Amino acid sequence: MRLLVTGSHGQVGTELMARLDRRDDVEATGVDIDTCDLADRGSAHDLVRAERPDVIIHCAAFTAVDRCEAEPETAFRANALATRYLAEGAREVGAHVVYVSTDYVFDGSKGTPYVEWDLPSPRSVYGLSKLGGERELDPAWTIARTSWVCSAHGSNMVKTVLRLAGEHETLSFVDDQVGHPTFAGDLAATLIALGEARAAGVHHVTNSGEVSWYGFVRAIMEAAGHDPDRVLPVSTTDFLAARPADAPPMAERPAYSVLDNLALRAGGFAEMRDFREPLGEVVAALAAAG
Repeated sequence: MRLLVTGSHGQVGTELMARLDRRDDVEATGVDIDTCDLADRGSAHDLVRAERPDVIIHCAAFTAVDRCEAEPETAFRANALATRYLAEGAREVGAHVVYVSTDYVFDGSKGTPYVEWDLPSPRSVYGLSKLGGERELDPAWTIARTSWVCSAHGSNMVKTVLRLAGEHETLSFVDDQVGHPTFAGDLAATLIALGEARAAGVHHVTNSGEVSWYGFVRAIMEAAGHDPDRVLPVSTTDFLAARPADAPPMAERPAYSVLDNLALRAGGFAEMRDFREPLGEVVAALAAAG
């Protein structure tokens, strides 16, 4: 089986390539912005024609959530238009597409976990552009929505917290934004399974364990051997009020974006672990790397 992974230098793409490279029954090619601009129609088409993959796992995205507010055209070009061009190429060669989407397609007002059949209602440019990408896909392809992605690679909350813990006595994080942390290694394994099965439709793909950002940061501190009581709760309202008046605009975060992995369970796919297990593994890996 031939697989094409876009965004191969990102957190999820790195984990995907590591897993696929260990397998003898697949041939995987990874591309990122330095090797192919997917938002250029000709480049996207040429890539798919040259590789002729059986499955495309499309991780490439403009994920700088706050920058999306200031650069909406860039966000839609990278997240929606590039997906359109990749989809055109996939139809030409008969490839199955697995598109990685986000909890930001919801407004966060439901108050109970979102299932795959809930209607999206994004409140940010990032969420709108990722929903735009979803709408470029064929019904027989896979949409894999995830949230709060972390790993030992790239920039993410785990690495940010560990850095801040070495610089400050106390840390303040919002306690009224709730979701599911997801670790890129576990996510990558499930994306491969969905692609191999050519699973159709929307799937929510997150680690389990509902938690606020405040609670997640406490868990990170505890996993790293720090005192979790150094973490202080703050409301989103107070956090925003404390920002400088000339600070750039921030995207609106969904207050409650817990994704229920209903379609994954019902489809017979393995449920993903509680986030605390891979969190411990990532913290240990970062400590070993120095």
